[in-house]
Amino acid sequence: MPFKNTLERTPWWLVATIIISVTLLWHMVADQSYQRIANTLSKGLLTTLGVTLSAFLLASIIGLLVAVAGFSRWRIVRECSRFYVEIIRGIPVLVLLFYIAFVGAPELVKLYNWALQIPIEAGLIDKARSRDFSMLWRAVFALSISYSAFIAEVFRAGIQEVSKGQVEAAQALGLSNWQRFRFIVFPQAIRKILPPLGNDFVAMIKDSALVSVLGVQDITQLGKIFSASSFQFFETYNVVAFMYLVLTLTLSLIIRGFEAHLRRNDRH
Repeated sequence: MPFKNTLERTPWWLVATIIISVTLLWHMVADQSYQRIANTLSKGLLTTLGVTLSAFLLASIIGLLVAVAGFSRWRIVRECSRFYVEIIRGIPVLVLLFYIAFVGAPELVKLYNWALQIPIEAGLIDKARSRDFSMLWRAVFALSISYSAFIAEVFRAGIQEVSKGQVEAAQALGLSNWQRFRFIVFPQAIRKILPPLGNDFVAMIKDSALVSVLGVQDITQLGKIFSASSFQFFETYNVVAFMYLVLTLTLSLIIRGFEAHLRRNDRH
């Protein structure tokens, strides 16, 4: 009976994933071809993590501001917040990536040169050029804008979960809008939104592979270059998939553990 209960509780999806991962890891250790591929692709690991972390941090800041704007007393601010969320959510990440990289960035450079036209003509500062705006940062801004709309909805749902009675009580005590948000609303909302925010972070790691279309030297881009030069497509993309699997699975398990920790605290 205990053995049967153990079998029922065993996460077989995790067992299967571990078996596949161990098999690929064994190939990477024992096979020189896999070792060479892994060494090459590991150079893009920091780029992938750097792009994801930078974009997620910026997306969280923008998302929080948009979510708070959605609760503004002024209707025009609320409408602008809703407009931003709906428009950005309706555009595919890849399309937005191209738009920011090849439309938004050049227009931003033009705006910069126009705003600083007098200092530029006086020779005090150099005129900006589109090529000075690296593709890496274009990719970061595109991912952050794309995900900020989804994160704004996560923040909005968390803020709405806070009891109105607590907010009214804080208002009766004379707390300002900022103080009510800082000491009452945000601390309670953040506990509810951390798990879905973690899921968005995992999703962004996977979507960061799209930045390879801009030539950013991440895991996917290095995999494309190596496979095209060596014709080892099967081995190369096995390693690419393995690296993303390790990243996303590790974070998913951490998120699950954190959710279980929050549930235990709520019971107590």
